[in-house]
Amino acid sequence: MHSLVLLFLFSAAMIAEAQTPPLRIIAFGAHPDDCDIRASGTAVLWAKMGYAVKFVAVTNGDAGHQTMHGVELAKRRLAEARESAHRLGIEYEVLNNHDGQLLPSLEVRLQVIRQIRKWKADVVIGPRPNDYHPDHRYTGVLMQDAAYMVVVPNVAPDTPALRKNPVFLYYQDNFQRPNPFRPDVAVDIDEVWDKKVDALDSHVSQFYEWLPWVDGKLADVPKDPAARKTWLSTTWNRPIAPDVREALVKWYGTAKGNEAQHAEAFEVCEYGAQPNADRLRQIFPMLGR
Repeated sequence: MHSLVLLFLFSAAMIAEAQTPPLRIIAFGAHPDDCDIRASGTAVLWAKMGYAVKFVAVTNGDAGHQTMHGVELAKRRLAEARESAHRLGIEYEVLNNHDGQLLPSLEVRLQVIRQIRKWKADVVIGPRPNDYHPDHRYTGVLMQDAAYMVVVPNVAPDTPALRKNPVFLYYQDNFQRPNPFRPDVAVDIDEVWDKKVDALDSHVSQFYEWLPWVDGKLADVPKDPAARKTWLSTTWNRPIAPDVREALVKWYGTAKGNEAQHAEAFEVCEYGAQPNADRLRQIFPMLGR
């Protein structure tokens, strides 16, 4: 009898899980490569599970290059974002706000609110509002300002309000003041590391031109496409921080958590819906059981 009860409970749980509709995730970055850096590995895993994933760049990236600028650069970066979306199996939208000039204005806040509502998002991801780049900081502020307001019908009434506040998450960063990042969830992305590199590789203007130029390492970038992609993979293969490693062990167990070589981590924002452990496992089904 005991075995039959366990079998019934297991079957009921499997049916309930199967009936749960795929979640909808929207991620915001200041520029048309920021989401790729912070969450493209997790995005691939979500997409493989049937979750609907969208990246949104809040600016068009028209200032991020040493020789190109303006409309020409914005068009190039839009094409790169679309190529990344194709490689990841997700959607990507670039808003037409100027790079380097982003402010957390009411106008842009309403843009963000409308994006979240139109996507019918269950989960919203963005940067924390402390960062070296003002566009990054203000993207974090805009995401925070949208939390709760997405359920208020009289705000942006042209776009139907959500009935439930989404879970809001922050990307991992290394900034310590006024408070350090807290890895509430860490995702092992070893199996899709190559896909993440594919996404970064889409943004040719950034990873092979602009960022190496800023760092004074443009001469280090190989000319051959295959060689430079290998260089990119090596360059962006960063060590896993000790607190992120602890989170991996928490969610995957000691063996798998310590074996992971690549990870993406997220912190729960206190302004949105507050998920418990079961809800986090529903959002991140790739986590260890």
